[in-house]
Amino acid sequence: MVRKKSANVAIRENNKIMDINTITGFEKLGLSKNLLKTIEEAGYLTPTPIQAQVIPTFLTGKDVVGLAQTGTGKTAAFALPILEQIDLTNYEPQVLVLTPTRELANQVCESFKTYGNHLEGLRTVAVYGGLEYGSQLRAFLRGVHIVVGTPGRIMDHIKRGTLSLGSLKTLVLDEADEMLNMGFKEDVEWILEHAPQKRQMALFSATMPEDIRSIARKFMNEPVEITIRQRTATVENTRQRYWQITGLQKIDALSRLLEAETYDAVLIFVSKKIDTLEVTDQLNLRGFNVSALNGDLPQSQRERIIDQLKNGKLDIVVATDIAARGLDVDRISHVINYDLPPDQESYIHRIGRTGRAGRKGEAIIFISARERRWLSMLEKTTRQPIEQMQMPTASFICDKRIERFKASLTATLEGSNLEFYRNLIDRYCHETSAEPLMVASALAKLLTKNNPLQISEQKNAEAKALQEFVSSINPKADRRSRRDIEPEEGMISYRVEVGKFHGVQPANLVGAIAGETGMSSRYIGRIRIMDTFSIVDLPEDTPQELIQKLENVVVCRRVLHITPDRSNGPLAEKKPKINIADIDPDDLAANPELAKMLGIGTESEKPKIDASKMLFDFRKAEKEAITVAKQMKKSSKQAFEKNEELYFGKKTDNSSKNSKEDKNKKEAKSQKAFDGKKQEKQSASKQKALSNKAFIKPSKNKIPAKGKPNRQERPMTKSESRKFRKRR
Repeated sequence: MVRKKSANVAIRENNKIMDINTITGFEKLGLSKNLLKTIEEAGYLTPTPIQAQVIPTFLTGKDVVGLAQTGTGKTAAFALPILEQIDLTNYEPQVLVLTPTRELANQVCESFKTYGNHLEGLRTVAVYGGLEYGSQLRAFLRGVHIVVGTPGRIMDHIKRGTLSLGSLKTLVLDEADEMLNMGFKEDVEWILEHAPQKRQMALFSATMPEDIRSIARKFMNEPVEITIRQRTATVENTRQRYWQITGLQKIDALSRLLEAETYDAVLIFVSKKIDTLEVTDQLNLRGFNVSALNGDLPQSQRERIIDQLKNGKLDIVVATDIAARGLDVDRISHVINYDLPPDQESYIHRIGRTGRAGRKGEAIIFISARERRWLSMLEKTTRQPIEQMQMPTASFICDKRIERFKASLTATLEGSNLEFYRNLIDRYCHETSAEPLMVASALAKLLTKNNPLQISEQKNAEAKALQEFVSSINPKADRRSRRDIEPEEGMISYRVEVGKFHGVQPANLVGAIAGETGMSSRYIGRIRIMDTFSIVDLPEDTPQELIQKLENVVVCRRVLHITPDRSNGPLAEKKPKINIADIDPDDLAANPELAKMLGIGTESEKPKIDASKMLFDFRKAEKEAITVAKQMKKSSKQAFEKNEELYFGKKTDNSSKNSKEDKNKKEAKSQKAFDGKKQEKQSASKQKALSNKAFIKPSKNKIPAKGKPNRQERPMTKSESRKFRKRR
């Protein structure tokens, strides 16, 4: 609630726009003495443009659409007139405020409590997912005036019957554009349909997409549109800087930046949830007290982290964009964009977490060479230049550490009882004949063992990466196609002498590289495992000391012997890439030497292709292939018949079926076989008759009854033939 000198305010009412440049004090806005007393106690003297225009319009009972960026005081713009009109004797819900996130719901609820500090009996409740229903149900049973919550949980209570909207007088949509972006459009419309028709409605948003306009047309009654056009949106008091850096240098640059800058609280934005944990762990190892904030944390833990940040118990938080909405902490002096935001709007909301309530803020963004185009886009969005920052040198960092060490010594000398330790050191010097100055030096070294005062005492890799903080990134003149055989942009391929035959897996190489060098796994690029070796992509700014450490590392009982890959590494010969399709054929015809150098012929040298001849040759080849296939099939069939005749004394010649001679032979053979069977049958009958007369038991080798030939004499059936072939 401060004066914005560069703000231009426009009120649209009944298609008329009025420019208002004078901003009056709170006492002229029509607020009661109790609210004015609260505002004065908070130290606010002048309303912001959105407050100066929304409060008197809202008090008239009209619907309001407020368009303004985050950090402009929208919460007070609707909270103060709502508190002015609240009926404290009615304990039914009179006000419903919908917010996109839990953090924003908590913030708005706390703002109502702060502004209504002198309104006795005011009851508010924040309703959102992640909290148990018991406390919310008890609040509804006791009675509540103002309900603030997320759409999902509000819908749940309405369906359960625990939240009644019968006495609702005011309904507010805060950060409506973000609510719709998060997929709450259907939920919001459902709630608006179940709210009373006779109620006042306010909608606040940073942008005005078509979905917001459709909601305003459908559910609002001739709303007054108030637009705050500011020259620099919400970053007027925020200095923006960037540093071009990538790969291994990012975490080192971040830690040195935190050492060099003077800050109250810092909010570091990363793109993924896993990155919040990784960056937090790296900073904690470097001696900083850092906490991670992301959507996977329980709500109670998220609230505890925000409370610690507000109370000064915690100074650094690494968060995803979930904290960009609704996180209102005046202590935040620095916002660091460790990773790029997904869009310009998210960048505005990120840096809007600093420079609040008239304070100065710092916004720093880390970018790579290929992300430089983002700078011009962000400068157009914020209408402010983003200057390149000068990172501190190694000597500057050493001086800062020494100053902090001296300050801690001074504070210890002035505020502690050191008599016991003085006697201890005096006795130690007497026993060992050591000089007190040398003992103090040894204690100082022991105290700073984990965080040396001199950078040269640290690891070679870290010292190498921190020397003067000069960026080693050069924008590439051309972009290579990302084929499998080429490293990604900003990476160099290295060969290691362990491959598939040795049983290596990508996880083995990642673990060995990360464990030996301390490099984060996120900086290790593609890994291609061959039969006897592997190719690993590492950042091109990897210090040579780290590469040397990997030379003698053993993986799968093989020494890596890491070397640059000559096919794609720094030793590879850089040949220009020419796309032949982009070359004009006329140029080739006019310049035979160029065509010869590229290894292609000119148009006149290229043989002309006859399409009809190609078709004739294809059909001819197809006929030849069919003929060969038929011959192979015929020869195979003949071979099968020959083998069958050899084993079974039977020949089947299907090719002679149509031949009269073969037909006659076959009929004669069949007749002969029939006569033989008939004769055998007659002989068998006679033999049976003789056996019956003589009462002689037939022998085992007798001829089968009914004229059937003996198994050994008759020809095999087809099934018996197949069984016989299988046995063989």
